[in-house]
Amino acid sequence: MQILTPHVYWAQRHGEIYLRVELSDAKNVNISLQESQTLQFRAQGHGAKGENPYTFSLEFLEPVRPEISHKSTQRQVDIKIKKQEERWWDRLTLQEKKPLFLAPDFDRWLEESDAEMEIQTKEEEKLNKISVESRVRKDPYLGLKKGYLFMYNLVQFLGFSWIFVNMTVRLFILGQDSFYDTFHTTADMMYFCQMMAVLEVINPLLGLVRTGVFPALIQVAGRNVILFVIFGSLDDMQNKPVVFFVFYLWSTIEIFRYPFYMLACIGTDWPMLTWFRYNLWIPLYPLGVVAEAVAVIQSLPIFDETRLFSIPLPAGLGHSLSFSYTLQLYLVLMFLGLFINFRHLYKLRQRRYRLRKRKAH
Repeated sequence: MQILTPHVYWAQRHGEIYLRVELSDAKNVNISLQESQTLQFRAQGHGAKGENPYTFSLEFLEPVRPEISHKSTQRQVDIKIKKQEERWWDRLTLQEKKPLFLAPDFDRWLEESDAEMEIQTKEEEKLNKISVESRVRKDPYLGLKKGYLFMYNLVQFLGFSWIFVNMTVRLFILGQDSFYDTFHTTADMMYFCQMMAVLEVINPLLGLVRTGVFPALIQVAGRNVILFVIFGSLDDMQNKPVVFFVFYLWSTIEIFRYPFYMLACIGTDWPMLTWFRYNLWIPLYPLGVVAEAVAVIQSLPIFDETRLFSIPLPAGLGHSLSFSYTLQLYLVLMFLGLFINFRHLYKLRQRRYRLRKRKAH
């Protein structure tokens, strides 16, 4: 009689092995462990060769614990095995050549570094939970802090929403003509919002939020240079179309970011808003930096001509050092800041994705 073998998919964590046996409507499932290292599987079910008995044997790379749990569904048999020693295996089986019926389970597959990050995330979750519970019991100002953060994010959301709606309506009514008076119609509100944004550097310093100080400082300082130095101090820049693109990209990002943080203050998660928060910035954030860079480049000849903010030099070295040289250095730092902030935001997005995926399992 021919021995039939089902398709088996595997994945691991530091302390566990997961096997997924492709056997539908499995009956009489018999799983045994020999000498703490060899797994024997037998069952009746519908596999690649139809309704038949199926069996396979796996000699693991290292010993495992005898407690083996399994769950049969209409589509498969899931097996969970605990390693005797919690460490990462280079492969599943003792023999180097992988059995033909065995393949990686990419739905659960993690590299060793990813698994370590998952463990770190679990530990951080536990610490955060303990921290939150502790603060709820001991911090008499927790409600006041949350109220302050909620109101701050609400005010910023309303401010950037006003800018976004104003620019959108004017774009539909005036078309390209709206590009040339964006600064004069929205600058006051943008000044207010960006001055308020300084609190995003102060809040983590005071321990009100857990975000890093440096990424927030880069973003706030970079935007304020564009707004106050490039646009605010040069009348010739205020009528250029680049102002429209910079303001529109900023406001588009913020009308999703601030309500996300606002709802987080009251423990609410709106899945669609969360998706926009962690995905929309991927195209918009680099586009915003490019628009800011265009604004800086367009301002260089104006600073050279007006000598505004120029640095006086001794008589033997010339009259003054143009501020445009400082802005050229700033351009390099701008793209360095883009890399740092993009990396920071991408890590937040990946961590969020892993947490949601683990909750789904």
